[in-house]
Amino acid sequence: MANWSDPRPTVTAAAAPVGSRAEGIDAGLRGYMLSVYNYMASGVLLTGIVALAMVMTGAVYNLFNPATGGASALGWIVMLAPFALVMVLSFGQNRLSEGTAKALYWAYAALMGASLSTILLVYTGTSVAQVFFATAAAFGALSLWGYTTKRDLSAMGTFLIMGLVGLIVASLINLFLQSSAMQLVISAVGVLLFAGLTAYDTQKIKSMYFQVAGTSFAGKSVVMGALTLYLDFINMFLFLLRLFGDRR
Repeated sequence: MANWSDPRPTVTAAAAPVGSRAEGIDAGLRGYMLSVYNYMASGVLLTGIVALAMVMTGAVYNLFNPATGGASALGWIVMLAPFALVMVLSFGQNRLSEGTAKALYWAYAALMGASLSTILLVYTGTSVAQVFFATAAAFGALSLWGYTTKRDLSAMGTFLIMGLVGLIVASLINLFLQSSAMQLVISAVGVLLFAGLTAYDTQKIKSMYFQVAGTSFAGKSVVMGALTLYLDFINMFLFLLRLFGDRR
C-alpha cells in the first residue's frame, strides 16, 4: 500500500521559517486531536454514569417489559432516539452551530447510557468491567497506530464500510433466524470491522485538521470526530461483550 501523503500545505522560506511553521502545525494538530479524544472519552464516561444510575435507581425497569423480556414503549423511544440524533448531527452539521452540535453530542451520549443500561442486567458487572478495559486498551493501541502510520488507509476504509453494510444486513436477517452460531460470527466480524475502523477514522480525523484549521468549522469538526470515535469504541465494546461477557 502506498505511503500516506501528508496533506499539510507547503510553506516557502519567504512566508515563514520552516522550523517555526512546522512546530506551529504540529502543536495545532496535537491540540486538535487532544480535543477530539477528550470529547470522545467524556462522552463514554457520561454514557457509563447514566447507565449505572439507571440500574441503581431502578429506572432501567421502565425500558423493558419483565414479563416478555422485550422493550417497553419507552424503551423503544430511548433506543431509537440516539439514531435520530446521529442523523441530525451527520446530515445537519453544516447548518448547526457549534454549541448546538455539542449539546446534541452530550444528549446522544446520555441517551446511549440509558439504552445500554439493560446490558448490566444481562451480564455480570465483573465481565462488563473486564471487557470495557480490554476495549479501552485495544482502542488506544489501534487509534495510536492510525495516528502515527504513514500508510494510506483509505482503501482499507472502503473495504470496512462495505463490510459494515454487510454486517448490518446479516444482523437484520438474524433478528428473524435467531441463530446463535450466526450471532457468534457476526460478533467476531464486528470486532474486526470496528478495530479497523478505529485506525481508519483516526487517520481521517487527523487529515481533517489540515482542512478545517483556522476556520469556523474547526469546533464542529472536533465534535464530529469525537462522535465517530465514540461509535467505534461503543460498537467494539458491545461485540466483545457478546463474545466474552458472562451472563447472569
